[in-house]
Order: sequence, then C-alpha cells, then structure tokens
Amino acid sequence: MASIFTKIINGEIPSHKVFEDDNYYAFLDISPVQKGHTLVVPKKEVDDIFDLDDETLAGLYVFAKKVAKGIKAVFPCNRIGHAVIGLEVPHAHMHLIPISGMNDMNFKNKIDLTQEELAEIANKINKQIN
Repeated sequence: MASIFTKIINGEIPSHKVFEDDNYYAFLDISPVQKGHTLVVPKKEVDDIFDLDDETLAGLYVFAKKVAKGIKAVFPCNRIGHAVIGLEVPHAHMHLIPISGMNDMNFKNKIDLTQEELAEIANKINKQIN
C-alpha cells in the first residue's frame, strides 16, 4: 500500500509543495515546529533512509541543499537544521527547519498556521529556489 507521502507526491492528498524534480519532492510540514519547516522525500518509496541506494541518498541531500537555501532566504536564521527521524511515516524523509538556537528544533513545540499562511510560505520558498 502506498505511503501517505507517495499519495502526496501523486497528488492524491493535497500538500503545500515547495519544490520538486523528477526524483524528489519537498513540501511544508502541516504540523511545523517553525515557519518554513519542510519535508524532503525521494519519490522512490523506501521506508528507511539508509536503505536508499547510494545515488538516491546522495541526490536527496543535493536536492535538500537547494531547498534549504530557499528556506534560509525567506526565513533568515543561523542554520537550517535537518533531522531524519523516520518513525512517523514509512517513507524516507528529512525535516528541514530554520533555526537560530537548539530549542528551535523541539518537535514537541508545534505552531499553528492557516492553510493560507502555509500556501504563502511555500510560494515564497519556491520563488527563491526557481
């Protein structure tokens, strides 16, 4: 059965797409810990990120770098934190989060954003990437 991320990639479930290419898809987390919190996933459905073939794993990081630069352009910060937790959805993914301190990546502290705010954020980041 397809993961929720595969369904998002295929357009079966709506998302706030930030950027995509032939192999990867980036979209805003619907329960972000910071504005700009983005998920980056390979289009190839593999559960554990370290089970990806080397080319796909390397490509994921190169793709994430483009997205991270777009996020940082929209949300000035010290760094773009990245985390691979991978327990919530059985599809390899990476969290990219603008941070200025250690507490900015606390996954227990979620922020509420409207669908309109999420759409505006996704559009702003996309414009920085393209």
